[in-house]
Amino acid sequence: MRGLTTDAAPDIASRVAARLDLRLDRRATVPVAVAVSGGGDSVALAVLAADWARVHGRRLLVLHVDHGLNPASPGWAQRSAALANRLGAGFRRLAWEGVKPRTGLPAAARSARHALLADAARAAGVRVILVGHTADDLAEAALMRATGSTTPAPREWSPSPAWPQGRGVYLLRPMLGVRRAELRALLAMRGEAWIEDPANDDPRYARARARATLGGDGEGEPACPSPSLADIGRQARLSPVLTLPREVLRSADLAAARAFAGTACLCAAGTTRPPRRERLDRLMEALLGEKAVVATLAGARIEADAREVRWMRTAGEIGRAGEGRLGLGPGEAGVWDGRYEVTTDRGVSLVPLAGHAARLSPSARAALGAWPAPARGAMPAILGEPVACPVLEPVEGIEMRDLILARLLAACGAVEREP
Repeated sequence: MRGLTTDAAPDIASRVAARLDLRLDRRATVPVAVAVSGGGDSVALAVLAADWARVHGRRLLVLHVDHGLNPASPGWAQRSAALANRLGAGFRRLAWEGVKPRTGLPAAARSARHALLADAARAAGVRVILVGHTADDLAEAALMRATGSTTPAPREWSPSPAWPQGRGVYLLRPMLGVRRAELRALLAMRGEAWIEDPANDDPRYARARARATLGGDGEGEPACPSPSLADIGRQARLSPVLTLPREVLRSADLAAARAFAGTACLCAAGTTRPPRRERLDRLMEALLGEKAVVATLAGARIEADAREVRWMRTAGEIGRAGEGRLGLGPGEAGVWDGRYEVTTDRGVSLVPLAGHAARLSPSARAALGAWPAPARGAMPAILGEPVACPVLEPVEGIEMRDLILARLLAACGAVEREP
């Protein structure tokens, strides 16, 4: 694309603004964040987001992640800061520190980037991070999958993949319908410069090879959860563990039912590593059958009778993960076992309830009886006389929020706009 006409530039801006209008709350008082690397895509997104934010009175926060992988990266951070200043936006530089892996570097960098972005977003009260993927990224991801990669297609709207850092934080990619060349022409028209990361042309990386193969051509389709997946998610309940009528799975689209079952395992267990395909297939075959089911997958225990399917965490699974202890100081907040957000006004240490249930108060022991026996030991406990369990009854000075169902609804696509 050699250039951009004066008519085409407003069209791009209006297309991007329409996606922002669809997903964002114009009346919100918290900032919207935009992830800016300094490359053409993210710079264009920052420029277009700033236009939208000025119209609607929303504050904009530019987040720049310095991966520490290129000697020029300090200069990239400075350029991103200068861009934020020109746009009237806030700015934060985030650094990926520590030893970098020798293998799997792109995946490790992506994971670290999302964790840093999520932490910064939560600290600033941000609920949505704008990300600059384009139609070219869709095409590249499609080519990578065609050649054996498991790279998913970017979704326009999705929860942050960082857990638990990204709880309550969403990613919005409003430029999936715009080509990379269009954006660069738009920047040139507006007098904006950008950097070219040499890693984008490094043939050691699959993404760079796909980009070179396509040469700016190709098409892809954005991924999005199917409506039936969202419908399944809306029928799930905490009663008291994550529960779904078995008939809902049997009557649903098979792909949606399978996606829900795998997602429910991660949410009920507080874990992050998706189950292996063959193990999930075996679980689905059992759940779609008629017999009772007892299985474990991705850190969760799954039980099914004729009426319902239940996903839960067990103390044994916490032990296998080498987790289950969380120490917090006065005024601190943290996440216990990936499932419960805890805020306290005093120093406290949480451990699994297993082995301590007999020391609960009588009222807490009575409440514990409503829980499936395998799940009881996997609840958070504060040791003392008596032992306290904030899930079972209130504990003075401690607030506890169950993250399981909210995470599930977000992952299933049941949350469609900025909360």
